[in-house]
Amino acid sequence: MSKDVSILQADCIALLKQLIATPSFSKEEDNSSALIRAFLEKNEVKTEQYLYNIWARNKYFNVNKPTILLNSHHDTVKPNKGYTLDPFSPIEKDGKLFGLGSNDAGGSLVSLIAAFLYFHGKENLKYNILLAATAEEEISGHNGIEILLPQLGNLDFAIVGEPTQMNMAVAEKGLMVLDCTAIGKAGHAAREEGDNAIYKAIKDIEWFSSYQFDKISDLLGPVKMSVTVIDTDNKAHNVVPAQCKFVVDCRVNELYTFEEMLSTIKSNVQCDIKPRSTRLRSSSIALDHPIVQAGLKMKRTCYGSPTTSDKALMNFPSLKIGPGDSGRSHTADEYIYIDEIKEGIELYISLLNELL
Repeated sequence: MSKDVSILQADCIALLKQLIATPSFSKEEDNSSALIRAFLEKNEVKTEQYLYNIWARNKYFNVNKPTILLNSHHDTVKPNKGYTLDPFSPIEKDGKLFGLGSNDAGGSLVSLIAAFLYFHGKENLKYNILLAATAEEEISGHNGIEILLPQLGNLDFAIVGEPTQMNMAVAEKGLMVLDCTAIGKAGHAAREEGDNAIYKAIKDIEWFSSYQFDKISDLLGPVKMSVTVIDTDNKAHNVVPAQCKFVVDCRVNELYTFEEMLSTIKSNVQCDIKPRSTRLRSSSIALDHPIVQAGLKMKRTCYGSPTTSDKALMNFPSLKIGPGDSGRSHTADEYIYIDEIKEGIELYISLLNELL
């Protein structure tokens, strides 16, 4: 028998408060993974674990049925310096629950856990349900969903829990980070010596700031490139720098591959370009997919997301949707509304009911 929704809501909001009080920075998710596993097992769910990733199957899992993955992450960024509240104190005030990870993505995670528990003990479902609470999403690490997926078997599609105000992110920009190095020649700043690498870097940075790729996506808009870090090895004011390094954050729509982007960039700048990764590609789900159609039936809107999630690492259809607001993620005094979590649980259950 499934639990009453109101009980699930209360239990999972209590779980979120425990998670807020449990530091879980990326690569340090040991305590939060133990907390999630204990909660599921207390609810008579058989769990499995690999590294800091916890997953579970519904009670009547049948290998002959298609499988839906419910996935969200339990790692967080580190609190920024603007916090006025204790980031690890789950403070409930004015209908809000404050705390690090409350919005990104604790609210989505516990709401998906609630939906999983609702269906866990039901027989004769059309789909299997597999829940995965994973690590390292905030750093796009290899030891989260990416390393876990090969162990989960065949998956037909996924619901990825991230704060979207419970609207449907049917497409998502890809992310490629570039490490760029402009090369000059050292010299004394007082004389006409050397070849200033900063001046070379400035020319390339100007290109990154002004260049526009032609193809604009209906859902995701244009490609966006942002220079976010700049540095030299110099410690002295009187040395012309031989190197100037800078970082470019590239958000690509579905109309370009990373290889096409790199080809264009390298033909227009002089600096050395090294991509950190080309794993986080743009992704989308067809608007006629059953899970999207179920959301449309529930008056959920579709949009393209500028931010990247673990959805980028899935080679099968996935829909990003969850309670909370992406605009609150990584902000000081992060919060989520209690009612957003309650609504998220109800909407996840309703979405799945349409298919199950």
